[in-house]
Amino acid sequence: MHVYGPSERYPVAVTSPSPVPRNSSLSAYREVQARLGLGRTVVVQPTAYGIDNACTLDAVAELGLGSARAVVAVTPETSEDELLRLHAAGARGARAFMLGGGPVAWERLPDLAARVAPHGWHVQLQFDGGEMLERERLIQSLPCPVVIDHVGRFHEPVPPDAPSVRALLRLLEGGRTWVKLSSPYGVSRSGPPGYADVSAIARALIATASDRLVWGSNWPHPNAPEPKPDEAPLLDLLTEWAPEMTTRQAILVTNPTKLYDF
Repeated sequence: MHVYGPSERYPVAVTSPSPVPRNSSLSAYREVQARLGLGRTVVVQPTAYGIDNACTLDAVAELGLGSARAVVAVTPETSEDELLRLHAAGARGARAFMLGGGPVAWERLPDLAARVAPHGWHVQLQFDGGEMLERERLIQSLPCPVVIDHVGRFHEPVPPDAPSVRALLRLLEGGRTWVKLSSPYGVSRSGPPGYADVSAIARALIATASDRLVWGSNWPHPNAPEPKPDEAPLLDLLTEWAPEMTTRQAILVTNPTKLYDF
């Protein structure tokens, strides 16, 4: 999930591609958390704040390190002292947003991965999954785990046997790539409630390596149009993707414990 705060305290970066969503404070998220019965939180740095991680880290501090972690925005030039500070504050990953407004370009991704790998961090990577074949070798070469966002985020609808999806499955099979089962609404042409096109890919991922998948709400759904999606049906959708309780337990509890060092 993401957290946003008042602009006088957390100014929006000039590089931000989108405005701050309404009703996106930590207090608003706590209501969602209680309604869904979620005990742990991973706060992901929004593109709105660039590499100023203050809002994200303040949210983690308020939630408490016993139940919260952060995925922050850093660059290859971020100092070692700053990385140590971020780690102590709960950071366990570096976000690399490749859709405009992110601080690190593809050609600098190996340098970013090399900076965060010694701290046991991963790189969280969001891009158009249509580029998966083109990016596969680079992702394989990175010296740290990689978490690919939003069920691969294939902007053009593709079936599970498409070459780009097969590339994602190969990455998953390689043992160092993870995928986040989140935001099926972001690219789906089938639409709610089942998001059939994205759901088919999610099922293929679960059949391939359910031990390297995690679920996310993507609250407050910053790029989704109004009305925003309801998180409860999105969580219920996981039951359709993974009918076995043991698989859902892995995706919701066991896997994030390992990935985020809870």
